[in-house]
Amino acid sequence: MRVLLVHPNYHSGGAEIAGNWPPAWVAYLAGYLKAAGYTDVVFVDAMTNHLSEEEVRERIAEIRPDIVGSTAITPSIYKAERLLQIAKEVNPEIVTVLGGIHGTFMYPQVLKEAPWIDAVVRGEGEQVFLNFVKAVEDGSWGRDRSCVNGVAFLEGDKVIATPAEPPIKDLDRIKPDWGILDWDRYIYLPMGTRLAVPSFARGCPFTCSFCSQWKFWRDYRVRDPKAVVDEIEGLVKDHGVGFFILADEEPTIHRKKFIQFCELLIERNLPVLWGINTRVTDILRDEKLLPMFRKAGLIHVSLGTEAAAQLQLDRFNKETTIAQNKRAIQLLKDNGIVAEAQFIVGLENETAETLEETYQMAQDWKPDMANWCMYTPWPFSDLFQELGDKVQVFDFEKYNFVTPIMKPDTMERGELLDRVMNNYRRFYMRKAFLEWPWIGDKTRRKYMMGCLKAFAKSGFQRTFYDLGRVGYWGPQTKKSVDFKFADKAVRSRPDPEAIAAADEAWVTMHGPKIAMRRRKGEENARIALKLINNGPTGEAGPLRSAPMACGGGVEQIADEDAEDYAVKAAERFIEEAVQTSRRKEFVG
Repeated sequence: MRVLLVHPNYHSGGAEIAGNWPPAWVAYLAGYLKAAGYTDVVFVDAMTNHLSEEEVRERIAEIRPDIVGSTAITPSIYKAERLLQIAKEVNPEIVTVLGGIHGTFMYPQVLKEAPWIDAVVRGEGEQVFLNFVKAVEDGSWGRDRSCVNGVAFLEGDKVIATPAEPPIKDLDRIKPDWGILDWDRYIYLPMGTRLAVPSFARGCPFTCSFCSQWKFWRDYRVRDPKAVVDEIEGLVKDHGVGFFILADEEPTIHRKKFIQFCELLIERNLPVLWGINTRVTDILRDEKLLPMFRKAGLIHVSLGTEAAAQLQLDRFNKETTIAQNKRAIQLLKDNGIVAEAQFIVGLENETAETLEETYQMAQDWKPDMANWCMYTPWPFSDLFQELGDKVQVFDFEKYNFVTPIMKPDTMERGELLDRVMNNYRRFYMRKAFLEWPWIGDKTRRKYMMGCLKAFAKSGFQRTFYDLGRVGYWGPQTKKSVDFKFADKAVRSRPDPEAIAAADEAWVTMHGPKIAMRRRKGEENARIALKLINNGPTGEAGPLRSAPMACGGGVEQIADEDAEDYAVKAAERFIEEAVQTSRRKEFVG
């Protein structure tokens, strides 16, 4: 049984400016298959190697696989669908499989627009895909496709989804095969070294309305810190990795295990630096631990500061305050850690004034780096449904954080892009000439100058923010920018009833919390704003007075409660799964 895994050739000029990112999904999936005895696994990275459709076709014909699997986030879905179509064109007997977050929730649409896909793996892929491969090999898939849990498929004109496979409780059972990657291809430009993206945890206990990680993984599980450090040591010693980024949205949530992780890295004294994404509130919580984090090799922290307007923070259920953002950035810099601020722009209420406000806040907060990301309403997120008719673009290939999906009420998309570029120009020109070359910390200075090199390279190549593709060359071209959105007759709004029905059967540990927020909808944002600005009796609102957790609430998960939280959540998850697990049918 030969399995071919292919990473689709999609590019957008976002995170790629830092280098080529190794597709960790391949290593974890291949390792899980090989541990079960399926050792004939081949990988083709069409993205990193910029393979054309014909080159992909040639590789598939040469490899002669029994199964071809690919993955897709929302912007890469069309590339993945086409890739699997090519596999069927090479040999109709090849079994085609799609995994990833987009197919997990959008499978009713995916299967109807790409009927050549034999199965969509929903959610966490390792166990589901292993069961699927076994079923294909022993013939049970051909006899009864409902024999595999956690998949969706077409049966005539109906889309069928089987009951979800339970999440893998012990993540350390997954032994990734990092050797399947061609490591010379994955270089982190700021440091000029090989890059890895290992996983520390899966899921999230919080439920930010713009995010979907909590929804995809369904349960929050943290790995044994020793197992993670063992894995990183192998990456460093066996594959020459010099920089890694933890794949988690917020690895610092489980404070006790994150501290253990850092202590073990210090103990091993590995020649590797690393970065994370995390929450402002976690940095404030761990102020006294930041020197230890830096000693463990943490050099770069990207903070979800999100938006300058407090209204936007509340809409996203983020609920950190402006003052907290500024304080967290300063704490990181004081401890020799590069601080990156993320701003979300491009909602319908964006104006020239709010965009300028984000720049002024960046100047006031003084982060080492700043990103202005176009708001991207994932079609399976709660916020997408709340926005309703305000979303008019359904060409998912452009859902990439650099293309303005939403059109602000007071400006055209070209002007929005131009003003964002103006923020970038002013911010990074100042950093390049007046700040980065004069940083006293040698390691931090080297890192920032490496980032400058990466920015300059993408700028000269016109790949930064996809500027070359859309035809932006400066303010003089803002009226002629063409984002090349597909016609609505080709890419139409997803069927909300089909997506809602798919979502309804998808049980997560967050059930009660989600139900409450969905009932309230936008009312939550209005109430939060009132409490922040005025309080119930006119005094300073209570949300101003205490750091708030991602997704709402004033309390963090205490160390002693973290394990108990996970156990109770798992118990609720299992109970709800038993009650709702059933075969779902959607009439086409």
